[in-house]
Formats: sequence, C-alpha cells, structure tokens
Amino acid sequence: MSRRSLSRIAGQVGTAAAVLLLLVWSLGPVFWALVTSLTPPADLLSRELRLWPANPSLEHYAKLFGATSSSQGNAVQSVWPQFSAAFVNSLVTSLASTVITVALAAFGAYAFVRLRFPGRELLFVLVVATLAIPAYTVMIPLYRLMISLKLIDTYVGVTLIYVSAFLPLALWLMRSVYQAMPISLEEAAWLDGAGRTYTLMRIVLPLAAPGLIASAILTFLSAWGQFMVPLVFSPTLATKPLTVLIPEFVTRNYVDYGLMNAAGILAIVPPVLLVLFLNRFLVSGLMAGATK
Repeated sequence: MSRRSLSRIAGQVGTAAAVLLLLVWSLGPVFWALVTSLTPPADLLSRELRLWPANPSLEHYAKLFGATSSSQGNAVQSVWPQFSAAFVNSLVTSLASTVITVALAAFGAYAFVRLRFPGRELLFVLVVATLAIPAYTVMIPLYRLMISLKLIDTYVGVTLIYVSAFLPLALWLMRSVYQAMPISLEEAAWLDGAGRTYTLMRIVLPLAAPGLIASAILTFLSAWGQFMVPLVFSPTLATKPLTVLIPEFVTRNYVDYGLMNAAGILAIVPPVLLVLFLNRFLVSGLMAGATK
C-alpha cells in the first residue's frame, strides 16, 4: 500500500473519530438526560452504571402530565399545573421576542444600509456595541426601570428585555445580508415605478429570507434558554418559564432527578421542531436567491 493511500486512510479515520467525538460531546448529555428520565426512582440511587435502564418507566413523564406518586417515602404531587403554565410562558415570550426582533431587524438594518441620514454609522456602532455589555451590569437599573413602568412579571416586560438584548445581533446579521445584495435589483424596480416600501417587501425581503430565518432561529433559541433574566423579572408562574421552573423541582429533602430530566427532555422539543421547520425554508430561500 502506497504512502498516499495510508495518508488518505489516516485522514478518513481521523475525520470519523473527530465527528464521533463531536457527536458524543453534543448528544451525550441529551442521551443521559433521556436515560435518567426513563429510570425508575429506586434505580436512580443504584451505584451500578447503566447506559440504558433495566426497567424503563414513564413515571416521571406521568408526573409532568398529571399523575401523582410517592418515591422514597416522599409524596410527589403532579406538577402539571406548574409545568404547563411555564411551558406556555416560554412559548409566548420566545415567540413574541422572535417576531418583534426579526421585524425590527429587517426594517432597521435596511435603513442602515440603504438610507442616508446623519450619524448613521455611529448609531449602528453604538447599537451593536451593546453586545459587549455584560447583562449583570445593567440588571439593577433595568429592574428599577421595570418597577417604575409596572412591567415586572408581565409578558410585555420580559419580551421588551429580550428584544433589547437580541436586536443588536439581528441588526448586525441583517445589515451584512443587505450589504451583500446588489442594489441594481432595487434600482430596476424603481425604474419600473415601484416605491421603496413595495421594493423592500416584494423584492428585498424574499431574497433576504435566509438571513431573516437565521435571525429568527438565533433569537428564539436565545430567548428559550434564558435563565438569569426571567429569574429576576418573572418571580411567579404568571410569566415564569421552564428554565426557572425546572430547578425548583429540587426540594429540601429530595431531589427528583428523573422529573427534572423528563422536563428537560420535553423542553428540548419546541426548539428542535422550530429549527427543523425553519431549516426547510432556509434551504429553499438559499436556492431561490441563487437562481435569482
């Protein structure tokens, strides 16, 4: 076997090992959470390590969806009222912040690229520079502001905080998308009598669909996984999301690891479905842009 063949085989083996390591690193925690969620409470205390429970059980999922039981002498009531409320809260705040952020980024970034007004570049730099500000440095003044506006523990308050946090990144992304688009397409539409708004809505935005979808995915995932902001600004179940509710399954005398992991597995489902759904439009949008 020649040296070139050996080098090619070694490269393929190295690539396969790297991919396998990446998969284990990325999916290993999810798999372990799934295993823990299917393990009966008594087996969770076993010292024997198992890659799959000997007697898989849906008991933890049943608790989430309304069943009651007792484990280790501790009565475990159904957490369905809390879980369902937190699930809805996560969906509402994440979807609302995503829609508002993407809409503002779509129009705002276009203004930064195509319109001419004083201080345009400086204003954009100042907006994007807020990405470098740690969240905890503005937590106290933001909390005082929300109290004065009576927006604590409200969907509006949490959504506004999310939008202010995620809009700079979406603006930066959409600005790059618009800058890469040739202005000749818009000029041709203007020569045909189309207005700027019509051109933006019917020509520019369809071509910028991949950027819009990428912004939506990033915003939704960031909002869905937020912990510190809702921990401070969502103290009750009126707006408390799953990320704050799940750690509260830890009590003084008992930690229900199975219940926490079952809730975590269910909390993964909406982001995964959204990414898979939007990814179809992302690919079709790229193909459409390439053909045009």
